[in-house]
Amino acid sequence: MEELAEIIAIEDEMISVVSQVKSSCTSCSQVSTCASGQVAKAIPHKKLSFTLPISALLNNQPVQVGDCVVLTLPEVDVLQSAWQVYLLPIIGLLSFSAIGQWLTVQEVLSHELLALGIGLVGGYLGYRLAKYLQSNPEYQEKLQPKILRVLPKPLVVDVKHID
Repeated sequence: MEELAEIIAIEDEMISVVSQVKSSCTSCSQVSTCASGQVAKAIPHKKLSFTLPISALLNNQPVQVGDCVVLTLPEVDVLQSAWQVYLLPIIGLLSFSAIGQWLTVQEVLSHELLALGIGLVGGYLGYRLAKYLQSNPEYQEKLQPKILRVLPKPLVVDVKHID
């Protein structure tokens, strides 16, 4: 995954960048007839700013304030993170609900509300597991954006007319 950003400050081995947050609705062919597209056009685009360590520079490229850079995140790590955050709680909810239902059918539990409670506990445990996996410092380092390349500045041509 790649995103354009502009360097706004370089201080104390840290690089501050700002990126325009884009809605996917603005590039869709149905933007003029879709309600979501109309809302996306009406709401002003926000900017996302964050600070990266100098070590986020790949290939030790020289950078200056005002440079436009391409940030990158490995798609594998982003997809793995999304899988953990979204699916682990659902898997916990469904598996514990199935166990609770089985215990109700076996007449170990006296009421289906207890089976529902067991399912909710499973969902919460899936959430806690996802939170634990996401808090791993090595994993958080993988999700840190890196500066892939510095884009060249456009040429400024000053044309003077000679009469």
